[in-house]
Order: sequence, then structure tokens, then C-alpha cells
Amino acid sequence: MTRALLALTVLLFLVSCRPDTYTPKPRGYYLVDLPKHEYQEFNDPRYPYSFQYPVYGKIIPDTNFFGEKPENPYWINIDFPSLGGKVYISYKTINANQTLEKLVSDAYLMTEYHTKKANNIEDFVIHIDSSHVHGVFYDVTGDAASAYQFYATDSVKHYLRGALYFEVAPNSDSLKPLNDFLRVDLEQMLKTLKWK
Repeated sequence: MTRALLALTVLLFLVSCRPDTYTPKPRGYYLVDLPKHEYQEFNDPRYPYSFQYPVYGKIIPDTNFFGEKPENPYWINIDFPSLGGKVYISYKTINANQTLEKLVSDAYLMTEYHTKKANNIEDFVIHIDSSHVHGVFYDVTGDAASAYQFYATDSVKHYLRGALYFEVAPNSDSLKPLNDFLRVDLEQMLKTLKWK
């Protein structure tokens, strides 16, 4: 009987001692110290375009090779090492092989590829008469790999396409402050874009 009483006492003790109720903590993200928006000029005489870009960005020629030579010597990347992001800039000359219609269609298809993860894709028309810059800026919301893509052209000779990517798995919540911050820089770049 003593064993049964001892077992019953231990059982009652275990049942009566309830641990504190566990409340999960919300997931947090690292605080990123964002720099002040300041700009410098990219105006290399070897390139058929110029624009302003942030002082915390670094212009790097695109070194992707296709065969023995780069696809285009005017492709660059704007690297943001402190933010972990990069804007990929490609440039093409409009001609019989690369018509404006084909280039615009390609830009649309590359942006639409993100609909697998995107909640919405909103487009904004770019129209700057003074510098003959026309195009579309795509705002891609949701957990897509690229939040912003754009193309700009003079509709005759020049065509430039850009896309912002981060070196992390896409998460729209954690990347929102960075995306919002860099959108201002992309808009400045497009406002100051000039053809040569």
C-alpha cells in the first residue's frame, strides 16, 4: 500500500505542477543602419549612358562571359556591399536583330517570371522628355527574388534594363526596409539617366 500511496503522491505532484504557459516570441529581423541618400555621377566615356548612383554603391563591370567575349561590354552591376544587394544593368543597342519590340517583350517576360512567388506586379511608366528616356518600372511585391525591375530606352538606339537582387533568400518582410530604401536610389538613377 505504501508503494501505491507514494506513486499516487508523485503522480498528483506531477499533475498539479504546471509549467508556465509558453508564449512564442515574434520573429525578429536584424536592424540595418541605412546610410544617407547621396549620389555620384557614373559618366565613363567608354559607356553609351550616364546616370547618378549612390555613394555607398560600387560600379563593377559584368564579367559574365558567353564564349570568348562578354555578351556586351556595357553591362555593369551596382553592388551595395553594406546592404547585401546588387542592381544588374544590361544594355543593348536597338537594331534589326534586337528590335525594340523584342527587347520590351523580353523585359516583360523576365518580370512576369516572378509571378510564381509575387503577390502583385505593378508597373509605372517612365517618361522624361528632356533626356529622351522612356520605359517601365516594375514593383514586384511578395517573396519574389527581385522587388524592382525596369527598362529604359530612347526608342531608337539605346535600351537599358535593370533588376535589384539581394544575396539572401527572398523574404518580403525582412527585405522591405532595404527595398524601400533602394527604390529611392533607382528612381534617382532613372531620373538622371542620359544617352550618349
